[in-house]
Order: sequence, then C-alpha cells, then structure tokens
Amino acid sequence: MAVYAVGDLQGCYEPLIKLLDKINFDPTKDRLWSVGDLINRGPDSLKTLRFLKQLGSAFTAVLGNHDLHFMALATGAYTGGKKKTLKKLLAAPDCAELCEWVRNLPILHYEKLETDTGEQAFLMVHAGIAPGWSLKQALGYAKEIEDVLRGETYTKFLNKMYGDQPDIWHDELAGMERLRVLTNYFTRIRFCNKETQLNLAIKTGISTAPKGFKPWYQYQKLSNEMVILFGHWATLNGVTDTENVYALDTGCVWGRCLTALRLEDKQIFCIDCD
Repeated sequence: MAVYAVGDLQGCYEPLIKLLDKINFDPTKDRLWSVGDLINRGPDSLKTLRFLKQLGSAFTAVLGNHDLHFMALATGAYTGGKKKTLKKLLAAPDCAELCEWVRNLPILHYEKLETDTGEQAFLMVHAGIAPGWSLKQALGYAKEIEDVLRGETYTKFLNKMYGDQPDIWHDELAGMERLRVLTNYFTRIRFCNKETQLNLAIKTGISTAPKGFKPWYQYQKLSNEMVILFGHWATLNGVTDTENVYALDTGCVWGRCLTALRLEDKQIFCIDCD
C-alpha cells in the first residue's frame, strides 16, 4: 500500500488520470490525499468530483477556498462571483449530492503513517496555519468550521465567509468574525507576520513579501514534530526550502504540472499539464 498526496486539481481531470496511471494507483490498496481546491478553474470540475467521490475510502481531502465557493453557489447562499467555470457542475443532476459530499470534507487532516523511516505524523491543510498554534489548537479551530458546515445553519456561514477582515487572530473573537478569520488562515493564507496578521492581497512569490511579513510556514514549529502538506500557492512551484513542509500546488491549471508526493518515502511524481 502507498499513500500519495496530490496538489490542487482545479477540475483538471485528464492530468489527474495521467498522474494516477503514472504512479500505478490502485484504489483497492493505495490511498489518494488531496490538499483541496478540487474544482473550479479547470475544464472538468464535474468529472473530477464524480471520480473522486467514487473512490470512497481510498480518497481523503481537505477543503480549499474554491470548494467552499462552490458550496456557496450550489446552495444559493452566495450569488456573486464568477460561475462560468462551474456552470456544468452547478447544472448537473447530481450537483446537490456532490455538494453534500464536499460539505462533509474536513478543513484539516492529521494522521500517523508507517514510512520508510518509521512512524511519522502528517498534517494536511489547503493554505496554512497561523503562527503559534499547537496541533490541538489547530484541530480544534478547524473543527469549529467543520461543525458549522455540517450543521443546519451552514448556508449562513457560506454567505458571510467572504472578506479579509478581521485579519489577525484573537481568541476572544466570536461569531462570524471568528469563523471568517479561521477560514482565511486554513484556506487563503500565504503571508503573515509573527503576530498572526494576514496579508491576503499579495498572491505572488516569496520575493514580493511586504515588510514584516513572511510565508506562514517559516514561522511554523509544528514541522519539527510532523510533515506539513499544503497547496493553494502555485507561485512557489513546490519550493519551500523548509524541512518537513511540502508545497504541492505546482500550477497544473496554469499549464505547468500536477504533482503527487508519495508519503512513505517522499518521492515526487509529476506530469506536464500543458
């Protein structure tokens, strides 16, 4: 058995199938993890979601910002934003069923696996984690969002989740302000400062970091205890220069490549997406 973690798919079905063929993926014995953003910008969001859903227990994913946006559109919780790339998915007869499946995906996934060097812990998130959070805190904050998404008032959350404020974490935050900033850490963060303040405006590479801000993972101490897997930040092109931190979004939807990391031995597999 092997476990593979794959970067942002963004509805790029054909590259996904080619990558799975390359690694000889067998869903009866192997597992596929995804860092989220399963859908949206690519050409085959509907086909991608249907395929991933039918993998059943062989597939594990965390929610990305595009997955949340799909849910907001599919439920009518949000009527703004671009719908063109999701048009076919939103019109599909099984859209509600697929939306319900996505709604039950986690924000964070933590698991210990047997690797070539012994047992190792893995933490998977779409975008990142705030500086200073312990594993217990991060999992607890993620559960707050998961509980709302799986509750009766989840459409209210989907309607109000958009926005960049508040942009700094305080444990005293409550209600939608608390949920929004937590969602932004887990699904949108790139740069922050040591006080946990977010800068969501800058979406390019490390060299463009505003003064006083760094990539979120450069503050992380959790990587001393576990391997951290994330996506979202395609301009990193898979490079973090940080031990035990793997950026898996290598820009498939932008014509670069789709990447999978075999967790047992950290071997990387890529296929071109041009």
